[in-house]
Amino acid sequence: MATRPVLLIPGIHNSGPGHWQSLWQTRHADVARVEQADWDHPVCDAWVQALDDAIAAAAQPPILVAHSLGCLVAVHWAARHHRPLHALLLVAVPDPEGPAFPADARGFFPLPAALPTMDRLMLMSSTSDPYSTPGFSARCAGAWNAEHVVLGALGHVNADSGLGDWPAGWEQVARWRGQ
Repeated sequence: MATRPVLLIPGIHNSGPGHWQSLWQTRHADVARVEQADWDHPVCDAWVQALDDAIAAAAQPPILVAHSLGCLVAVHWAARHHRPLHALLLVAVPDPEGPAFPADARGFFPLPAALPTMDRLMLMSSTSDPYSTPGFSARCAGAWNAEHVVLGALGHVNADSGLGDWPAGWEQVARWRGQ
C-alpha cells in the first residue's frame, strides 16, 4: 500500500526553510505543499480552489496539515467541498477579527459555524499565540467538533517557536498515516 499523502497548507508568506512544515516536506515521503499563486496577498476563494485542486490530484484521501492562515483555508474548504479526507490537523488557527490579522488577507471572515463530521480532526493551539487567544481556539474547536490540544506557550507554533522539525506534531500525523 502506498504511503498516505500529506498535504501541507502554509499561511501567508509561505513557510520558510526553518519552519516545521518545510522540514517535514524534506524529511518524509509523500508530503507535499499546497502551492498558492500569491503567498503575500491571500484571497480565500483562490486559496481554497488551490487546495481543492491538490486534494483532487491526491492518489488517496490525504491528511491535511494546516498552519495559521492555512487553517482558515482548510476550514473554508471543508465547509464547501465534499471530497474525502483521511484527517485534518489545524495548528495555530488565527482570529480573522483579531488585531494582528494580516490586512492583505481577503475573504476569510466569517468562519464556518460548523464543519462536516470528521473522524480525525484536531486543533492544536498555543496559549501565547499573537494571532489568536486561548478562548478563540477553544470556541473554534468546539464549533468544529475538533479534538483540542493546548500545547502551552509556544507563540505562533512556527519557526520562531524553536520547534525544529516538531517531532510531537509529526507523531500525530504518523499515527493517522497508520490508520
